[in-house]
Amino acid sequence: MMTETSLAALRDRLAPSERMPLVFLGHGSPMNAIEDTAYSRAWTELGRALPRPAAILVVSAHWMTRGTTLVDVSAMPKTIHDFYGFPEALYAQQYPAKGDPALARQVVSLLASHHAAEDDTWGLDHGAWSVLKFLYPEADLPVFQVSVDMGRGLAHQLEIGRLLSELRDRGVLILGSGNVVHNLRAMRPGGRPQDFALEFDQLFAERLEARDFASLADREGLGSLLQMAHPSVDHYLPALTVAGASDGRDTLSFMTDAIDLGSVSMRSFVFHA
Repeated sequence: MMTETSLAALRDRLAPSERMPLVFLGHGSPMNAIEDTAYSRAWTELGRALPRPAAILVVSAHWMTRGTTLVDVSAMPKTIHDFYGFPEALYAQQYPAKGDPALARQVVSLLASHHAAEDDTWGLDHGAWSVLKFLYPEADLPVFQVSVDMGRGLAHQLEIGRLLSELRDRGVLILGSGNVVHNLRAMRPGGRPQDFALEFDQLFAERLEARDFASLADREGLGSLLQMAHPSVDHYLPALTVAGASDGRDTLSFMTDAIDLGSVSMRSFVFHA
């Protein structure tokens, strides 16, 4: 549990600001980082519309831990090229944003009750930099990542989001990056969307809009449809983090709600005042 002292230090460190929105982006293929696509264009437009944050906290599907939630406290997070078999131009991409070690350590305190710990070996994986390069192309804002704990239930990520929501009133943009549907085994490049992908994507959107977050974190209730949409839930968890950080004051907006490659939902959403 965060102590009053550390909470006060966090509040002192970040000047009060307009309440920051929450963003979840379906990042899809790493190729979106170097191609002119409907998705990369939408991320650019979103970046122009977002208020300028004091810092960015990213929850990416590509930093998975088990039994702990790690927070990157490095001063200069490295750009991680965590994919294989792509064009050389993709490996040349860099996002040279600085980190925010002091704030990141405060987040460790904020999440102490949920087995949080510091880490200085990670950086920015492609779930982070492939979208940040369009949102904030100058890489002139401090950025750090928080991992997803694969060893706990879906509702755990809702609770992580609830704890992180304190940061919204202190100028921190919480950005989740994953995919609402992500089944690479069922991909059909150039093919029509798979029925299960359409069904889960629509179910997710309806329940998110109804603020029925508990049902989105009910693995048994979602049953085999969840298993088809997410053979592994790593790409689903960041969406739950963002949902958990929202409340009744927020308005929900959807964007890029297409199914790509037959089985990857590119649906993105923003909670905002």
